[in-house]
Amino acid sequence: MTHRIRILWGAVLLGVACAAWGFLPDEPKPVPKAVPKAAPKAAPKPQEPAAVAAQRAKPVAERRPGEVFRDCADCPEMVVIPAGSFDMGSPASESDRDNDEGPQHRVSVKPFAAGKYEVTRGQFAAFVNATGHNAGNECSTFEGGKAEKRSGRNWQNSGYSQADNHPVVCLNWDDAKAYAAWLSSKTNKSYRLLSEAEWEYAARAGSSTARFWGESPDQACAYANVMDATGKSQVPGVTWEAHNCNDGSAYTASVGSYKPNAFGLYDMSGNVWEWTEDCWNGSYSGAPSDGSAWTSGDCSGRVLRGGSWNGIPQIARSAIRIGDGASIRYDIYGFRLARMLP
Repeated sequence: MTHRIRILWGAVLLGVACAAWGFLPDEPKPVPKAVPKAAPKAAPKPQEPAAVAAQRAKPVAERRPGEVFRDCADCPEMVVIPAGSFDMGSPASESDRDNDEGPQHRVSVKPFAAGKYEVTRGQFAAFVNATGHNAGNECSTFEGGKAEKRSGRNWQNSGYSQADNHPVVCLNWDDAKAYAAWLSSKTNKSYRLLSEAEWEYAARAGSSTARFWGESPDQACAYANVMDATGKSQVPGVTWEAHNCNDGSAYTASVGSYKPNAFGLYDMSGNVWEWTEDCWNGSYSGAPSDGSAWTSGDCSGRVLRGGSWNGIPQIARSAIRIGDGASIRYDIYGFRLARMLP
């Protein structure tokens, strides 16, 4: 099976006709099960902040749109997203649109919770420490002006400096799914990846403009970590178009460093591309209209949304989408979680 992949580095710019190519993802490896460890009797139990305890004890049915909560002291913060309908995709009149962003179609979305931030390096480390999950030791990175797969690069060593509050990178779709399954088991709640429709609905947050802040890419640096003046000057080998602004970050930034959208979600544009649940399809013809994930098509490839720190202005749009192999790890790929609500 083949599907359209768009290479996002400067060597091949978006908007150029891209070659279709086939691949077979690596055989998914089973996630090692966490082995429970008995805590020493004398060890004090970590104190959970009172606000977190109150949120966790609150019945989910009482949660209101915009409410922020988390299910444990070190769980990701979640934001309640209201039900609603929106036009998914971009209109034919939108500047820099791609054909795979259409046809624009009406989608209704049920209420759910979305991660306030992208999953961080520190949060993923807690998962690996608890389960022994192997997220590989190869990752495609951009170094020395060249994007290629490199041995020894991984979520702990991405080729650029990261702190624990940066979005975790160099993860594939299976890694993201494994983290969601672990968190579900840990909390007895239903965590998962967002469907592509949920993602765009959450990103737009009621807007219908090309970007959730408006039409102009020149305002991106207040809301998103994209390729900008800082990246142009500090990332060796950048030859592609940069935004006409300065966001202060060359590579990933701490989650929540920029302004949120109207739903209170951060980094819905830029920082890292986010894996979604959906199989890759080259257009929206036949796409679900109920907000659910599209689980047919080329399921060896999965959809990523949102753009990253290396993104050109065309990418910093709510409708932008790409597909890549479920087994692929890049230094611009991360994820955000969704959580089911009754």
